[in-house]
Amino acid sequence: MLKDFLKDKEIILASGSPRRQNFFEELEIPFRVDVRPVKEEYPHYLKDEAITDFLAELKAEAFQGELAENQILITSDTIVCNEGNAMGKPASDNEAFEMISSLSGKTHQVITSVCFTTPKKQITVNCRTNVTFKDLTKEEIEYYIKHYKTSDKAGGYAIQEWIGLIGITHIEGSYFNVVGLPTHLVYDCLLEIGRF
Repeated sequence: MLKDFLKDKEIILASGSPRRQNFFEELEIPFRVDVRPVKEEYPHYLKDEAITDFLAELKAEAFQGELAENQILITSDTIVCNEGNAMGKPASDNEAFEMISSLSGKTHQVITSVCFTTPKKQITVNCRTNVTFKDLTKEEIEYYIKHYKTSDKAGGYAIQEWIGLIGITHIEGSYFNVVGLPTHLVYDCLLEIGRF
């Protein structure tokens, strides 16, 4: 259905995430990937959705002045917020251990912003999901870090992997947002843009 609305558009997905790319394939959205290097830094006074909105829009700036009339650029960013502290991707196994340990036995928020940019317009939307972990043991966290890649995941974990299967006791909001993309918002926004 969405393909019909976008038949005259070219979608550029500025993300190297295989999870996000897979979502676009499952939504049957034709796209090409174009990832530009961006220093993902934000003003420290920003909190929660303001951080991910800022970073998603910052990633779009790398394409400034390059987009053709029929192109839609999609950039996004995800963070994990735990007790007011924003977590990005861990730089080491030790940092991943610290991150996941801090989430153990608590409810945290996964926040994703998605920015849609055309030569004439920019729309940024965001989504927040509450995720609760059981009390994880040191051995469970170490097992996960040893057997799964944590360096490309906000907060050091992926809900669809082993740690999510054994550790997550409750989720409130969009599951797909935690996986990496609020697909319902992407669908609605592309329908709106496709009507232009």
